[in-house]
Parts: sequence; C-alpha cells; structure tokens
Amino acid sequence: MKKGIYLVATPIGNVKDITLRALEVLKESEIVACEDTRVTKKLFSLVGVSTAGKTFVALHDHNEAEDAEKLVAKAKESVVAYVSDAGSPLISDPGYKLAKVCREQGVYLTTIPGACAVVCGLQLSGLPTNSFLFAGFVPNKDKARKDIFEKYKNVETTLVFYETANRLVKTLTSAAKVFEDREFAVVREISKMFEECKNGTASELIDYYLENPPKGEIVLLIGPAAEKQQVDFLPELRKEIKKTSLKTAVKNIVEKYNLNKNDVYKAALEIKNG
Repeated sequence: MKKGIYLVATPIGNVKDITLRALEVLKESEIVACEDTRVTKKLFSLVGVSTAGKTFVALHDHNEAEDAEKLVAKAKESVVAYVSDAGSPLISDPGYKLAKVCREQGVYLTTIPGACAVVCGLQLSGLPTNSFLFAGFVPNKDKARKDIFEKYKNVETTLVFYETANRLVKTLTSAAKVFEDREFAVVREISKMFEECKNGTASELIDYYLENPPKGEIVLLIGPAAEKQQVDFLPELRKEIKKTSLKTAVKNIVEKYNLNKNDVYKAALEIKNG
C-alpha cells in the first residue's frame, strides 16, 4: 500500500457500515491517527482488525495545529490512517489542517469514502436534495444561534445542521422565530435500532420533543422557503404614485403584496422618471 495519509470514514451507528476498503486500510496501516484512541481501538475490536504492531496517535481540535506536520512527516515513510470517532473525517470534525499540510508538502493523501450524517440526513428527510448548505453545529450561545439563522434565512436551499439532543428544543424555538412556517426535519440515531425522522414546522416539532425528549446524535434540516408567486404590482403602483407621494406609494404596495422594498422602490423611480 502506498505511503501517505488515508482519510477513512467509519460507521456513524451500525458497525456493519464499515467498507471493504476501510477494513483494508485499517489492517495495512502502521500508524492510526484519531480523535480518541480508546474509541478507535474499540472500533478495531468490533470489526475484527488487530491493533498489534500499530501506533495509535491522538489528533484532535486541541493539538491538530501543532501535530499535523509531525504526522505528515511520518506519512512520508508510513501508511497512516486518519479516522474520526464516527463518520467522515473533516466534516465538522478535525482533519482540515492535516489535509492542508499534506497538500502543501506534496504528501500522498486520499479518501476512503463511507458514512456521513449530512448525506444520510438529507436522504431520509424528504426535503429537496438538489442543492443544500451544510452549516455545521448550531452554536451553543443564544445570540450566536440567532445570528447564524439570520445569516442563512434567505438562502434558497435546504439547510443542514448538526445538533445535540439536549439543545434541540431550544434550537427549534430560536429557529421558529426566523424560519416561520418552513418545513423542518429532525433525523436522529441514523442506522441504529431507533432511527427516526420527524417532519413538521418548528412549532410542531417543539411540541413533539417536549413530550418525547430526544436522544442520540441529531441532524437538523430546514427546507427552503416556498416559492412566492410573481405579482404584477406595476399597474397598481402607477395609480398609487398619481394619488400620493412616492414613499407612501412604495410603502402601500410593499405591505399589500409582501414584496421587497428595494424592488418596489426601483420600479417606482422608473415610473416616475418616465
């Protein structure tokens, strides 16, 4: 096997989701870099791969910046497997700095694809999948949580977040104020015995999870806003401009048709200027 670093996806729930290529790399690897060596050694045991003769190295958020170059140096002479505790490395998990150093130094880097909660959540949600935006974990602080929702509320695609069970209701409460009646999906325990996907508005899901406190890892998805029907407001805007001020005419049309103020104002100026 070629010397270098192999980014190995691991199961996110059902251990049988390990791939044949992943097993091959784990068996052939001389160095195994991971978030938590205890978690990874347990995975080796579950999939029947011996840990004998392998060096396990912890590489996580707190030491990646310092230790990435050391690991890349070793990868020039060794087969190095890099795994997350679960799922695909780098996807809201450490590994970005490691991959960057590999590219900068020309060290062999490849991916061994496998389970990814983002993709699985999209598949199960029933929400549009032709385009989506993954925004990582929802922030813990109230203001930061509100800010990130405001940042993405006008993005016309399915939004995907990671969230923890104990914060889900608080997050849905915050999201309800920003996304109003959009369709949400909460996907949890993916590939496990109690896998669940619940769809509804934020308010409906809040009621459900207050009665049924959630457990496990969660993917929160928010569907795009429903397409607004095109409204031909120009004839009425012309009438408004004739009988009142430009500012009032724009205000009246915006409120009546729930339109973008800048768009209406631009149209009003064009009418006024002939």
